[in-house]
Amino acid sequence: MDAPSLLVILQQWLTAAEYSNLHFLSLSFLILALSILLLFKIHRVCSLSKSSNTYKLPPSPPTIPIIGNLHQIGKLAHRSFRHLSQKYGPLMLLHLGQSQILVVSSAEMAKEIMKNQGLVFPNKPSSTATNALFYGCTDIGFAPYGEYWRQVRKICVLELLNAKRVHSFKNVREEEVDTVIQKISSSCSSMEEGEVVINLSKVLLTLTNNIVSRCAIGAKYESAHENKSGELSREISRLLGAFSFGDYFPSLGWMDVVIGLSSKLKKVSQELDAFFNQVIDEHLLGQVRDVNKLDLTDILLLSQKDNPNITRNNIKAIILDMLAGGTDTTATIMEWAMAELIKNPKVMQIAQDEVRRVVGNKHKLEEEDIKQMDYLICIVKESLRLHSPVPLVPRESSKSTQIAGYDIPLHTKVYINVWAIHRDAKLWDDPELFLPERFMNNSIDFEGQEFEFIPFGSGRRGCPGILFGITVVEYILANLLYYFNWELPAGDKREDLDMTEAFGLTVNKKIPLNVVPEIYTIASA
Repeated sequence: MDAPSLLVILQQWLTAAEYSNLHFLSLSFLILALSILLLFKIHRVCSLSKSSNTYKLPPSPPTIPIIGNLHQIGKLAHRSFRHLSQKYGPLMLLHLGQSQILVVSSAEMAKEIMKNQGLVFPNKPSSTATNALFYGCTDIGFAPYGEYWRQVRKICVLELLNAKRVHSFKNVREEEVDTVIQKISSSCSSMEEGEVVINLSKVLLTLTNNIVSRCAIGAKYESAHENKSGELSREISRLLGAFSFGDYFPSLGWMDVVIGLSSKLKKVSQELDAFFNQVIDEHLLGQVRDVNKLDLTDILLLSQKDNPNITRNNIKAIILDMLAGGTDTTATIMEWAMAELIKNPKVMQIAQDEVRRVVGNKHKLEEEDIKQMDYLICIVKESLRLHSPVPLVPRESSKSTQIAGYDIPLHTKVYINVWAIHRDAKLWDDPELFLPERFMNNSIDFEGQEFEFIPFGSGRRGCPGILFGITVVEYILANLLYYFNWELPAGDKREDLDMTEAFGLTVNKKIPLNVVPEIYTIASA
């Protein structure tokens, strides 16, 4: 392999890294370093290839020495994985640098890993970014399966994310949604002529951030910390999805310093740490609050009395889990749902008719009303099917095993391609179309028991915040559909609405959703 072709491959990698600012000199030095590594390691690669003949490994695309299949993976890995799996099958082994990745693209194989062999694949693989941001992976999402993980997950599920606690945050949801509805209405009323164009993507991110942060730390993040509202979660998502040399080439981990990833991770983690210390100190010095109005930070601090092994850093990691995971994924679900509704006006009209019929003349939408909004619930499910906010569910094998007759070695990283499963024509009719009706009279839910529909994962490492997130999504969407009619700015056509995905751990819209709201009144109905 000559230097020019290697340069092309490296450039493809680096475009996937949000924070890669590698200049020509550094890139040239990297090419030289890799060329030297190639001479030293080609023998080792060949030896491993020979030894792998003693195992029956899953099918794999042809590899290039050292880099393996990295050159075949684009910015949107879930799309690249599906493209390759259509040729190599639902169990496919990729060699990404020095890592072996098992890509799973069928509901049957997903069930085998997450349910039938759940104890063989109990962990989520850690990375340079998760270790830096989540205090050595001591949060719920990335902590190794074991006593500590069971302990903190139990606290969060039983004390924070249960139905009673989620209901106790009702006033928070109502207050924040009412504030946004009033702001949009005021913007519409203040314009005597012309149209009001709002960045709905930003509105949803800010609104979700305010709800989640009030539930997690007792205050809005935007007012408690000098940062752009809601951008915390998107920043973390980009960092978690950024390319790290250390993750794929441990011997080249120093390149993360050269490309700027290490400094970015250090800067963000230091800022977060200072902020979380401030939050915890304020809670410790604050007055004792009503037990029914405790936020996540209160609950975690109280839990230390019975669980002294939970440290301050553990608490900070779990708070970050809630702020980052709860904000970006929730906002992303609503962003895609509204985009699909605007792109499909007939679907939006059916949804608005249902919401307004259920609310009637009350002029106030209550959370309890949503139980009667069957079509709205179908819209949420269809949005999750077509646009899963986290398209790849990661796992890692804790020991060697066999799946479908193939040998899976110890410490094999696994990516379950939820995005591909949700668009599998063998499981779904017209899988690329937005059709909420497919969920009418269909008992399938979000809990991960039916593996053709697993937007929140499944098994032990499934998302514990499903109820919290879905409650927020349904309530906000219902209000947006009740109070306003929605159009695109003048000159924009629905069929041309850009639905390109952005790069990151969470896949939101690349182009923000700019829309024109029109106040709905009963008299106009």
